[in-house]
Amino acid sequence: MMSKFQLLKSLGLLTATAALSACVSFGGAEPPPSLLSLSPDQKLSAGAMQSGPQTGSLVVALPAAPQKLNTIRVPVQTSSTGIAYLKDAVWVDKPARLFQKLLSETIAARNNRLVLTATEAGGNAETYITGELINFGLDGPSLTVTVTYDAVKMTKDKTVEKKRFEAGGRVFAAEPAAVGDGLNKAANEVAAQVAEWVG
Repeated sequence: MMSKFQLLKSLGLLTATAALSACVSFGGAEPPPSLLSLSPDQKLSAGAMQSGPQTGSLVVALPAAPQKLNTIRVPVQTSSTGIAYLKDAVWVDKPARLFQKLLSETIAARNNRLVLTATEAGGNAETYITGELINFGLDGPSLTVTVTYDAVKMTKDKTVEKKRFEAGGRVFAAEPAAVGDGLNKAANEVAAQVAEWVG
């Protein structure tokens, strides 16, 4: 017979195990071997400091995105009207948020601009970059990845500008590592184009 203490201890271990399982659950399926992320080609070095007036700062807003990108999965265009998701390919966050962070880091490092979050700027930034992430996935038949971003630049006392940026290339296989690397490269190319446009 188990003592009351042993019973409570066993129940506590079962509860902790169940809680941990809930945290790492992938909808009952096996977790993917690894998660995909974006890594900026140009980034601020450790200890780098940027300063300037709040009114001269720049804010990169979270891009809007179509429903096919409102997920951590990688969309694959299978036909002119068909979309599937790449098996075992899972982002650490939604593509729009990953691209926002990549673009912010690229602009700050490449242009030496003071890039703040909307909260940090408090509505007083000089320039706001917003827009929509149109494409961020794989075309299955051609094995081509594409990143398309419609950027909108709003600068105080200047006209609003909008421009489409796109980059992509072929990958050797419809596999998570190859597609993730291809999208990372394309996203960095788009970010560099936007940074040059923003100045």
